[in-house]
Amino acid sequence: MSFSNLGLRAELLRAVDEQGYSTPTPIQRQAIPAVLQGGDLLASAQTGTGKTAGFTLPLLQRLADGPRPKARQVRALILAPTRELAAQIGDNIQAYGRYIPLRSHVIFGGVGQQPQVDAIRPGLDILIATPGRLLDLHQQRHVDLSQVETLVLDEADRMLDMGFIHDIRKVLRLLPEKRQNLLFSATFSTEIQALAGKLLNDPTLIEVARRNTTAETIDQTIYRVDREKKRDLLAHLINEHQWYQVLVFTRTKHGANRLAEQLSKQDIPAMAIHGNKSQSARTKALAAFKSGTLQVLVATDIAARGLDISELPHVVNFELPNVAEDYVHRIGRTGRAGSLGQAISLVCIDEYGLLGNIERLIKRPLEKRIEPGFEPDPNAKPEPIENGRRRQGASRGTPDARQKQAADPNHRPQRRRRPRRRPQQA
Repeated sequence: MSFSNLGLRAELLRAVDEQGYSTPTPIQRQAIPAVLQGGDLLASAQTGTGKTAGFTLPLLQRLADGPRPKARQVRALILAPTRELAAQIGDNIQAYGRYIPLRSHVIFGGVGQQPQVDAIRPGLDILIATPGRLLDLHQQRHVDLSQVETLVLDEADRMLDMGFIHDIRKVLRLLPEKRQNLLFSATFSTEIQALAGKLLNDPTLIEVARRNTTAETIDQTIYRVDREKKRDLLAHLINEHQWYQVLVFTRTKHGANRLAEQLSKQDIPAMAIHGNKSQSARTKALAAFKSGTLQVLVATDIAARGLDISELPHVVNFELPNVAEDYVHRIGRTGRAGSLGQAISLVCIDEYGLLGNIERLIKRPLEKRIEPGFEPDPNAKPEPIENGRRRQGASRGTPDARQKQAADPNHRPQRRRRPRRRPQQA
């Protein structure tokens, strides 16, 4: 089957051909006709399967012959969880819609809003946005969502994980009741099904891959190593195998900064991206990584969500994620659209429990190796990982310490304040 069999107009087929694509992926074969029919859609596909084109191509076609928007109005709204994913969707729309006279723009936080306000003022056919900036501009009366014809929630599972559910509900209240809704998610979790039940009307259901599976084109390997030897092992593997483009995941922003600095000192060009970095710094690092001038990009999960790097060869889990599903999302940055990729995980004894959760999720054991010269200490004992960090010291958490505190008549236990849940910054 070719794209010409999916009912797309000549202008879109020309643009697709110029992008070098000839055969649609499974998600595209099913989603494009469904979206063209105008009904609601609930789609699940593992990352890297071409789902963005699966909704942008039919969306462009449906909007092509409609009325132009009036001042500050939006005809189609695409919500994305992170700046990088929003920018990626915007790039796709520009590429596929180059021969169709539609106006589109991307808005997100972390940058000045005036250029975004100026772009929205004459009206837009397509607005790609992160929830927070969208609500800010609507509150200031810079954008009118009362005429939205199509709503797309991309990577809805990640938006829920990041705490955006309240913002999503606020956005939904601003939209007209009659509209087309397209919901894309990597998984069909209970939360996603609940959201779909409230949002979608008799949707077409598409699931092109088994839930929580990894692409067969990804070679996955575990290296057992002590925690303090991880950085040296990573540098060794990069130099020994001459890896030229490596995306490395850490759990924390501080860990990403520290690892990038340490690799750079070892003559391995590296930069970090995370929520505390300015948008200009993140854009600069990503551009250098894509162009090949930056050898290693160290990222946190949220910042890396939506990265679309053509034929990325290597992904390294410097630290395993606390949530097993995030492993699937991480390594899905490589092995995309049929290309081969390699996923390496550096696992210390503290993380064996996390590794077990991952293997149960993907329903298969992963190959384990020990690199000569980096053998783990057979006498090492695990330290619990709590909220992404190892527990610091034993004075507060050991049974002996608690018994001493209980025996102290002057000891008053501290009350723990429950942290407020806020949407995480991308």
